[in-house]
Amino acid sequence: MDYEKLLKKAKKELPEEVSKSDRFDIPKVRGHIQGNKTVISNFSAIVSIIGREQEHILKYILKTLATPGEFKGNLLLLGRKIPASNINEKINQYVKEFVLCKECGKGDTKITKEGRFTFIKCTACGAKHSIKSKI
Repeated sequence: MDYEKLLKKAKKELPEEVSKSDRFDIPKVRGHIQGNKTVISNFSAIVSIIGREQEHILKYILKTLATPGEFKGNLLLLGRKIPASNINEKINQYVKEFVLCKECGKGDTKITKEGRFTFIKCTACGAKHSIKSKI
């Protein structure tokens, strides 16, 4: 057998979770407009996939969207009408800044604090990067 055939055979036999290239998939926000407010119903599910503290993500989103917001049960209420595309964009920015490893691009990271400095430490490749922006 030549190299190309062996490579194709090996790729076929890989388990799905290994062969899948983008395993860090963030769901789009689900919600509706209620009067002058935006109601998001799946924020808790998004937070659990991202793996960061709910308050940290919320603070970032509220600050970047320049709107007040609060939790009512499992719902996130934002203080004005905001299109879902804008909210999704802010969540993706948060993930790029505070979750994904700058070296390997994986989401297997933890936020650690050392003295006055805050870092993102990747558990997959071991890289460590400082977080520049504060919320």
